[in-house]
Amino acid sequence: MSYPLYTIEMAYARMRELQELANRSRAQQTARQHQAAAKPRSGRAKKR
Repeated sequence: MSYPLYTIEMAYARMRELQELANRSRAQQTARQHQAAAKPRSGRAKKR
């Protein structure tokens, strides 16, 4: 039985893919947070 060769280069490439995916996810989360913070909250009554 022959096993496929898994090289350090393949592992490094996969690690980079996962890192890029995590960075994209983080960027989308912060963008959503900024959008939510920028929206006016006119539906709420003001406290006096």
